[in-house]
Amino acid sequence: MKIKINKSILSLVQGDLTEQSTDAIVNAANEALILGGGVAGAIRTKGGPAIQKECDAIAESRRVGIGGAVITTGGKLKAKHVIHAVGPRMGEGDEDRKLRDATLNSLKLADQHKLQSLAFPAISTGIFGFPMERCAQIMLKTTIDYLHSQPQLKEVVFCLWGKEAFQIFEKTFKQLSRA
Repeated sequence: MKIKINKSILSLVQGDLTEQSTDAIVNAANEALILGGGVAGAIRTKGGPAIQKECDAIAESRRVGIGGAVITTGGKLKAKHVIHAVGPRMGEGDEDRKLRDATLNSLKLADQHKLQSLAFPAISTGIFGFPMERCAQIMLKTTIDYLHSQPQLKEVVFCLWGKEAFQIFEKTFKQLSRA
């Protein structure tokens, strides 16, 4: 499923984020930039230790707050880069704004680095407990609004793990693309 927004394509796919061949993929990161489980663990496993080394160097030099994003190489991944977006944990307060910021900062960072394509997971919906429906609404609306500003990005993909996540994003995608 895809739509064109200005000069960009926004699409949904069901699959493995680490297999995306976009210029960058987005890691649902924690503030310490430690590639633990879930999406981050898959990135660590397939991308190799170079990504974690870069994350460690960034974490030593500065704090990446919730809603922030930083970029590293993609190691052995098909994607050349990984954008590490720090999503919110449910219950910490102001989660919607923090997820919107993580999404927007990832998009801006991709543009700053002149990337043409980017693939997102459903940030914070795993161990951080963010509800999938709210995530879909916030991330898709933020991305659609950003693409209306005519960025350099030519393609943004939401790569969802599992049928249920895909169906939730698909339903929201259809609602927002009609609005």
